[in-house]
Amino acid sequence: MTQGPLTTEAGAPVSDNQNSESAGVGGPVLVQDQLLLEKLAHFNRERIPERVVHARGAGAYGTFTVTADVTKYTRAKFLSEVGKETEVFQRFSTVAGNLGAPDAVRDPRGFALKFYTEEGNYDLVGNNTPVFFIRDAIKFPDFIHTQKRDPYTGSQEADNVFDFWGLSPESTHQVTWLFGDRGIPASYRHMDGFGSHTYQWNNEAGEVFWVKYHFKTDQGIKNLTAEEAEVLAGKDPDSHQRDLREAIERGEFPSWTVGVQIMPAAEAATYRFNPFDLTKVWPHADYPVIEFGKLELNRNPENIFAEVEQSIFSPGHFVPGIGPSPDKMLQGRIFSYADAHRYRVGINADHLPVNRPHATEARTYSRDGHLYDGRHKGAKNYEPNSFDGPVQTNRPLWEPIAVTGVTGETVTPSHAEDNDFVQAGNLYRLMSEEEKVRLVDNLAGAISGVTRVDIAERAINNFRQADEDFGKRLEAAVQALRG
Repeated sequence: MTQGPLTTEAGAPVSDNQNSESAGVGGPVLVQDQLLLEKLAHFNRERIPERVVHARGAGAYGTFTVTADVTKYTRAKFLSEVGKETEVFQRFSTVAGNLGAPDAVRDPRGFALKFYTEEGNYDLVGNNTPVFFIRDAIKFPDFIHTQKRDPYTGSQEADNVFDFWGLSPESTHQVTWLFGDRGIPASYRHMDGFGSHTYQWNNEAGEVFWVKYHFKTDQGIKNLTAEEAEVLAGKDPDSHQRDLREAIERGEFPSWTVGVQIMPAAEAATYRFNPFDLTKVWPHADYPVIEFGKLELNRNPENIFAEVEQSIFSPGHFVPGIGPSPDKMLQGRIFSYADAHRYRVGINADHLPVNRPHATEARTYSRDGHLYDGRHKGAKNYEPNSFDGPVQTNRPLWEPIAVTGVTGETVTPSHAEDNDFVQAGNLYRLMSEEEKVRLVDNLAGAISGVTRVDIAERAINNFRQADEDFGKRLEAAVQALRG
């Protein structure tokens, strides 16, 4: 590749490869940002047929039950009364590994839920961590490239991993989570889940609330040490998938207590952290978790390919009373996930039994294409029409948000206490001495595999900025391993 400026696929120079274009500072992402769409669309098509990320997974059906009244916050019908039950399908996954990779590895875990509601399917696509490595979807293809196999060596390279993390200091918080005790869950049943992103709830009166979802495992948290995971991954690569299936077969149905943090919309602008920054949490002291539901998994799929591999989830699948926020990662994923499934499974993937609505029916004017099942028969394929076809409701699913400013590639706005290190430092200081030792050992083992001194030093410095003791211990541990 010749030297020169970064360009688009068409050869036009790229002015900003770090920040996607938004409607004003902190506003939603614009479709006119063709670099963002080009990168995400290209990234989705880099592998076939397995998922580019979250390829290795397991799933099960179950039930979500409302346990507390939240109707003053949302008009979603599946949350409309205490005791109401909704069928769900859940898919768990690792992120970086391919379809044949082992389960017991240090990696975030996907925590994706499909609620089959009477108003359509609602997909909540989260992880087992409340934060993520980056805050802008334009960086996502670059991030995942560092986690996957190097195009020259064919292996995952520590240089790539820590080069990107060191140059992206917003990742420090998530990396501290990942290399701590919860970085390798003992099973899918023994880990918490999070919606991670901030979402909108809106009630019948049109009031808006920003929310974050929490799923607390009723089985208790159980994790593996690096040494235990290394043995288990070699002995039983399918450990997590096997554990989930066998637990349900025994009648030991795993469950999670579901809660939500709720922020009135008016408080977002002056909150001490940017509430739409995926690399940040909302401290529970500011917004306590309110319990409102119970999730139970109680039925295994009958065919892994048909129901787990062909299952699709999109953060853009909302129902009335729930919607997006200006979170730039969420905005990008709303396009990227749906686009990936159209490419990987097919344009009519929503017609498959695991994906189609179970408590209502889809009524659209889309026709033909791969997997089309002829469900519309002779009905008209255009709208408006004079043949009693489905018509619009004239009521949006979510409430509009105000935006100001000029369009452009904007940095995510900072609030009073925002920086890339404060919450990572807070997390470190919450740990016991034993937890700190394991965290430093895990990180040092990974960083010691970096071949370039400048990349290793830059990575260590990010943790030093989070906490001086953290950085000092890590530097000493890396030096000891390097000899």
